[in-house]
Amino acid sequence: MAKTRPGVPSKIKTGRKELDSYTIKGTNKVVRAGECVLMRPSDAGKPPYVARVEKIEADARNNVKVHCRWYYRPEESLGGRRQFHGAKELFLSDHFDVQSGHTIEGKCIVHTFKNYTRLENVGAEDYYCRFEYKAATGAFTPDRVAVYCKCEMPYNPDDLMVQCEGCKDWYHPGCVGMTIEEAKKLDHFVCAECSSDDDVKKSQNGFTASPADDVKMFYYLDNLSLYRSVCTLTMSLTSI
Repeated sequence: MAKTRPGVPSKIKTGRKELDSYTIKGTNKVVRAGECVLMRPSDAGKPPYVARVEKIEADARNNVKVHCRWYYRPEESLGGRRQFHGAKELFLSDHFDVQSGHTIEGKCIVHTFKNYTRLENVGAEDYYCRFEYKAATGAFTPDRVAVYCKCEMPYNPDDLMVQCEGCKDWYHPGCVGMTIEEAKKLDHFVCAECSSDDDVKKSQNGFTASPADDVKMFYYLDNLSLYRSVCTLTMSLTSI
């Protein structure tokens, strides 16, 4: 199965009837509009494509066609995969397509970024999305993402981070001179900047569960570049 090129409309034949659901071939799994699926790629060596089902139709011969909206993996985007992209990260694109129902291999769940960071156990079927992506131009919505740590990089949920009890910022262990093993054993952590202040004031709100719940600054994104900003956030990216 191959994706059509972005911007090229798929050929849709008349005389089709819309279906409420479709049972994946060889399984008892039922797919409905609005759910996410894994679709067989044209190259057997690549991971399955991920798509959101928009509509399911069948012709007079009962050949099922699935109208879908593709999710792109970071490496499929114009800017490519970056350091802060997680292994299970996807972008919801504006690339719509029509594919045979037989290309569906299984179902999956694409969580919001915030909900994904709160999962206790991440399964093979779990993915997350924090951006929409325009396939033709490489533009993202929203066009900014929160940053953390001394390195001022966006949060990658695959990476361990520790939170300072003083400033409440989050840090990568390697950026503050610790190994991951040492960070896992910590009961308390105060960054170098706060530890030099004799009057560290602890927030009455306590700690947030992960960096996804606590945003301070942006990275601005365009189609190929990242622009660093040191402005204070007025809204949280994780509400999407």
